[in-house]
This record gives sequence, C-alpha cells and structure tokens, in this order.
Amino acid sequence: MSVEERLSSKFSCYVAADLGASSGRVIAAQAVEGRLRLHEVNRFSTAFVEDADSGYLCWPLDAIEEHVRQGIAEASRLAPIRSVGVDSWGVDYVLLDGERRRVGKAICYRDDRTQGMIERIAARIPATEIYLRTGIQFQPYNTIYQLAAMAVEEPEWLSRTRHLLMIPDYLHFRLCGVLANEYTDATTTQLLKLNGEWDEELFRAAGLPRIWMQPPVEAGTVLGAMRCGETAVTVAAPATHDTASAVAGTPLEADGEAFISSGTWSLMGMESLVPLASEQAMQWNFSNEGGFGRRYRVLKNIMGLWLLQRLCKEFEASIDDDLMRAAAEASAWRSIVNPDDPRFLNPASMKDAMRDYSLETRQPAPESLAQFARCAFDSLALSYRLAKEQLESLSGRSLTRIRIVGGGSRNRLLDQLCANACQLPVSAGPVEASALGNISAQMIAMGELPGLDEARALIRRSFEINEYRPEEAAPERVWNRFLEFAATRTQEEVQ
Repeated sequence: MSVEERLSSKFSCYVAADLGASSGRVIAAQAVEGRLRLHEVNRFSTAFVEDADSGYLCWPLDAIEEHVRQGIAEASRLAPIRSVGVDSWGVDYVLLDGERRRVGKAICYRDDRTQGMIERIAARIPATEIYLRTGIQFQPYNTIYQLAAMAVEEPEWLSRTRHLLMIPDYLHFRLCGVLANEYTDATTTQLLKLNGEWDEELFRAAGLPRIWMQPPVEAGTVLGAMRCGETAVTVAAPATHDTASAVAGTPLEADGEAFISSGTWSLMGMESLVPLASEQAMQWNFSNEGGFGRRYRVLKNIMGLWLLQRLCKEFEASIDDDLMRAAAEASAWRSIVNPDDPRFLNPASMKDAMRDYSLETRQPAPESLAQFARCAFDSLALSYRLAKEQLESLSGRSLTRIRIVGGGSRNRLLDQLCANACQLPVSAGPVEASALGNISAQMIAMGELPGLDEARALIRRSFEINEYRPEEAAPERVWNRFLEFAATRTQEEVQ
C-alpha cells in the first residue's frame, strides 16, 4: 500500500502533519481490515529563506501553518477525523511573550550565528559534564547554542520571552491553544537531563535567566481539541521529533537491529532501554535522544542526501532513475569524502566543496554529476559502516540487520551500498515511516492500539519492504582512507 490509497468516508482517520526540513505533507490514515491505508492530502515546501530585515535564515512559519490547516480541512472533507498530530525536524524553536505572541524570528539551524557558541558554553560547564548530563551529541545547531547566540545578538528578544516551544509544539499550540513541550523533541535541545528534567544550570550557561519550557509530556499525550468546521477534533502529541516518529514507525522486530532514517539527514542508531552516554560515546558524537515510551535512540547524525540534493540543484538536474543508473555505472571508490566535515553543512557550492576536499586529500576530483553522486553514495555507505562498528562497540553486541526507512529508502543503489559496506542484510521501507510513527502514537493515545509493538506489527502487515543481501565489501585501502578522514575530523572536534 502507498500514500495513493483513497480514504473511505465510512471510517474515521488520523491526520499527521509531517514536516521535513525541505518539504512537508499532511497525510491521513485509516485502519481497515487489519491494515493501514495512507492518503497524502497535500504536500508543500518548508524551505528556509533569508529574512530581508535581519539577514537570518528563517522558517516561513505562517505559510507552514496555513498549509497544515488546509490539509486538515481537506482531510475532514474526505473522512471524519479522529485526531491530529504534528512532527518536524528537531532543535529549532519559537519564542512567545507573556501574552503568547511570537517574539523575533524562527531561525533555521543552518544559520551560521552559532559559530563559537559550543566553546562559549564549554568554558562555563565542561563539555564532558554537559554530555554526561544530557547524553546529546555536540552540534553547533543544537538549541542550547542557538539560544546562546540569541542571548548575545538579540537581548531584546530575551527580555520579552516567557515561553519556548519547539516547532511542532508551536503548531500544536496554534491548533488547540495548549502550551506543551513534548519529550522526544525536548531531548534535541541539549538542555534536558537524561532523567527527563530540564537542566537549570545549562539554561544559565546559555545566558537565559530562567527555564522557559513546560515539564515535558510523553509522546502519545492528548493535548486538547481544535475546531474543524462544526466539529471538535482531538490534538494528540506524537513523538514530535520526526526522527523519533520515524523510529517508532520502523518495523523493528528483533534485538540487534539498527535503523537508518534516511532523508536530508541520515540518522543511524539503535533503540535502547538505557542511555549509552560514556566518554567514548561522547568522543564518537553519539546522541541519546528520546524515543516513544521513554526509550533512548542511540544514534549518530550523518549528513545524508543533503549532498545529492545540493549537487542536483547546482547541476539543474533531477534525482531520478537515469541519475541512479549513471551513478551505479560510475567507478566505485574513485573518490570519497567525510560527509560530516563541516564544509558540507551549507556551502555556497557543494560541487566546489566536494572537489576541493578530493584535491586536498590527493584524490581525483569528481567531474560529472554521476561521479559526484557516486562519491556521495560511496561516502555515505562508509559512514554507515563506521556508525555500525561504533554502535557494536558501545552496546557490546553485534548488529544483525539494518532497517532503512524514510524517503532515502527508495534509493536502491544506496540501500545496496549500505548492505555491502556494513556486510549486513538491509530491509528498506516503509518510505513514510515518520508519518506512520506519528499516526501510531495517535492511535495509541486514542486507545485503538495498545502499544508500540502492536503498531509495528500493523506497519509490517501494511507495507512492502525490500530486502538487500550484502555483496562485495569496500576494498580495505578505501576503508582505511575513510578512517583517516574520520579520525582527522574527530581530532579537530576535540581541539
């Protein structure tokens, strides 16, 4: 089944607003005869823009909200709605004053204003202590560093602020009027302790006078109700961080299975009932983000298909079957990069960044789009192998399978390269994992499903999953070269 399934007016539906960092969609779901049917109601851009007044890279919040409302209204015309929930990318936030009016801009995590903020806060609280408290990886775009930059650059915003909501929390507030911070997205701030409580000392280190958030609510909490025409519709918080929803929507079945939520970012990790927040985990920059049911998502951020998206934009080309065939036919391992090098976060030219990296490391530079794409795919596959070996070391057990979900799971070349690099079977699909996790949490909140295990079993019954067996692994010389690149990056982070 796919998102092209039509809704039946005979059954109620659940509506997920699933927002990615480049596009969003409103998807409605119905459970019929023991299977889920999905229907994409609308799809729209969420792309950040440069604000003319401030120069910040900002999210078009009003337009996103309007698209979400339009999607909910359209879904209500197709079938009665039982509940609505929103998930989105993490770390970004909206400030409100005492009258619950918006303060300042909703600035994108790719804005460069956070440079130097990790060091600024680490001078007040040692980095090791921050990690042992929160279990969250150090990234310059984490909410704590965005807030530290805001406290320096926009003190007037700070003086007016009384509430901070993450992006999906803000949209829930706009829909039903309830101020709430949901747990899974709260963990991405690096301001929440591993025990689920806000860390007052970290707020002070960021330059904030007090905690602006509510005590986190669990994924699967009913928040309130919104008006949809003449009807009141329940608003239920899913796992509001889209990766948390994607993992909830991943049909994990056995111990030892890892996940990759594949899209603009590749989030690779495993579920754990306990955090893995050792000094070694900190050195490897693993996060212990919150999951459904207070599970931990022990994962690593890998740059993902952002590389290919930017390349195709520069080449004015589409990510289509022809490009994938050309990339598959291009020479393997001709040149590789470390996708997590900061030069790839938001360069003026991705072509130039990848070309310069290749030349600096004494490799032949890619020339055609196919060669650039193959470089990106080979490099991502090696990143997956590195994360896989690090996960095995941290957890003390061998991984048995990798499950790839999200839009990137449709990329058959990357799926096979992942199986080859990691020398593990790969199960790819479902594509709509984040929407499915969102919907599953709503169904649990509304009592239609008893828990996450039953939700995952329902997903397995409902959607096609493609299987890939490992073939020839990367040559040892290529793997050793990649390890050198990764070690160089780790040394730079430590310094």
